[in-house]
Amino acid sequence: MIKKIALMGVGLALVLVFVSYDLGRYLTLDYLKASQARFQALYDSRPLLVIAVYMAIYILVTALSLPGAVVLGLAGGGLFGFWVGVIVVSCASTVGATLACYVARTLLQGWVQNEFGGALASINEGIEREGAFYLFTLRLIPLVPFFVINLAMGLTKMPLTTFFWVSQLGMLAGTMVFVNAGKELAKIDSVAGIFSPGLIASFVILGLFPITTKKGLAWYRARRV
Repeated sequence: MIKKIALMGVGLALVLVFVSYDLGRYLTLDYLKASQARFQALYDSRPLLVIAVYMAIYILVTALSLPGAVVLGLAGGGLFGFWVGVIVVSCASTVGATLACYVARTLLQGWVQNEFGGALASINEGIEREGAFYLFTLRLIPLVPFFVINLAMGLTKMPLTTFFWVSQLGMLAGTMVFVNAGKELAKIDSVAGIFSPGLIASFVILGLFPITTKKGLAWYRARRV
């Protein structure tokens, strides 16, 4: 009980600092574009330190469900290039998402239930019916906010280890899109401009593929029996 209170106090203090000092202004596309040259010079001189600080910030933002993860993903592509960016962003986003799931499961059950009760019912039903395939589909379809998935999944029975590896795989395609877009940071006018209708449709089709395959195999086996 004391541990939970302490963790909740630390989390609340971090959120209050973020809001009180308006730290969100540093996680905007305009600030990132204006500071790109300075960050690039720092990365060129201290690459490991910059990667470590970047991952810590990304994990903290994601774990506390603060705004700015999308911009940080773009920053990863702009600073680190494609392959290093994909590895760094993928690891940081998955660790942060898993921590957010853990926080929801241990500290914020009542609040998450009140805020996302409707979504939670359908997610529980999907998990019971499809298991990890359902989470994989949610991760691939960008129409569902990732922070909602992180929090709502905290009230399911899915083990955190399963949540971690499924999220890692499911978010990889989206991570690659944002990191690749971040390489052309100077040409991006808005985050919304990254997602075209065709790209969203592709994610939807890709997300539905594993469940469709699973149901097709089950139907085929039933007919054989």
